[in-house]
Amino acid sequence: MRARRLAAVATVALGLVALSGCRAEPGIAAYIGDQRITDVQVNAAMKDLRTKNPAPETSASGQPAAAEPTVPGVADVVRTMVLTRVCEKLSAEKNYQPRGQVAVDQAAQSLGLDAETGHVREVAKLYTCLSGLPADPVEPSKEEIAEVIAAGRAAGKIPAETTDEAAAQQLDGEQLRGALATKRILAEAVGRYDVTVNPRYRPLEFPLLSFDAKSPAVSVPLGEPASDAVTDLVTPEEPTATPKAEGTAS
Repeated sequence: MRARRLAAVATVALGLVALSGCRAEPGIAAYIGDQRITDVQVNAAMKDLRTKNPAPETSASGQPAAAEPTVPGVADVVRTMVLTRVCEKLSAEKNYQPRGQVAVDQAAQSLGLDAETGHVREVAKLYTCLSGLPADPVEPSKEEIAEVIAAGRAAGKIPAETTDEAAAQQLDGEQLRGALATKRILAEAVGRYDVTVNPRYRPLEFPLLSFDAKSPAVSVPLGEPASDAVTDLVTPEEPTATPKAEGTAS
């Protein structure tokens, strides 16, 4: 009976620890250590995106005068905000210095957005920061290569007749190993800084290497997995958009 009572007390204690470790305040989109990204910041970024990248006016024939820009969705905006802060925090802690400068105009051209857009500047800042991380290629573990192969099969990029062994030989190269090295560094930082993301944005992952625009090969998770928790916070409006790829697996 005493052992059973102690077990019950331990269960309650664990529950209290879990609850105290969960950070969720109204109006907060994400936490990175002691930093916060607010819903106000996210909404402002989305409004800025739509304002500075409007749909083109139609010509007299009824056809758009130019191609309509693909405005990133709210998840793209939040994950860029989160990872930029993780990278900057890590770089300051370890004294990492950028090895390359990504110009705003370069990011704007890649994204197909106006260079005056705040999200474009954030993307340029993020990739400049990522260039300073020490990402010496690492040999993939069995679990890592299995995950990449599974992603490739799910995306239809690896033929059914190709064995896992053959696929592993084709995929394993400097590009994949560099992406995995970056993932390990960022994943460790994300965990150490106790990155927490509002349930409405989960699952939130940042692709480091992709098979194509819709099929990530290597991604770093940001915050917790998807959640079925109900929240009464107001969800920011999100236009329909296809996230752009961050790299291409070969």
